[in-house]
Amino acid sequence: MRQIVSTALGLCVCASAALAEVDQGVVVELYTSQGCSSCPPADDLMAELAQKPGVIALALHVDYWDYIGWEDTFAQPGFTKRQKAYAHAAGEKMIYTPQMIVGGVARVEGNQPEAVQAAIAAAQGPGAVKLALAREDGQLVIRAEANPPLLQGATVQVVQYLDQSLVDIDRGENAGLSVAYHNVVTSWQTVGDWAGVEPLQLVTEVGAGPVVVIVQSAGPAKILAAARLR
Repeated sequence: MRQIVSTALGLCVCASAALAEVDQGVVVELYTSQGCSSCPPADDLMAELAQKPGVIALALHVDYWDYIGWEDTFAQPGFTKRQKAYAHAAGEKMIYTPQMIVGGVARVEGNQPEAVQAAIAAAQGPGAVKLALAREDGQLVIRAEANPPLLQGATVQVVQYLDQSLVDIDRGENAGLSVAYHNVVTSWQTVGDWAGVEPLQLVTEVGAGPVVVIVQSAGPAKILAAARLR
């Protein structure tokens, strides 16, 4: 990972890298599990949100229900840790599925479509941070500017996901179901810290497939900006 901070927005990271504003939107994180009987309706809602303009929907599969009979094929301990960090930041003692975190702030039950849509609507609108992304020779070029400058620093995160995967569940609470999962997160990494005063340019390795960049206040707290390259 290589980071460059520039005071001039006209600076080019690479002569052939075409930096552009792309597919920006409100981030909706679904915390779900293949072993949770309450989750399929939320997984269906995620399929709708994945196609909704102005929304970047991301499904994070947690591992804390694996013990009840079915080991989630997409679960990662880091996703459970992230959900716990949200709960800690909010002063909550419990986590659950399905839960949606909208914009890094609103906490909504994932099987309540009207509440989810209301949280998305409340999070929409122009923010202080502008993002531009580009791929260049297998690397991701990230460019950000805050106007006005941020009062506190933020983290820059890179997320990759699968568009869709069908899973046959043969044990546990959802035994016998075939569930289509959408925007399944496979990797979520923090690639840098940013004070939010000077413009940021950052270059990092990235694999093939859709990639999302998130600029988020520490906590985790409010998501200041998010952009996606498909």
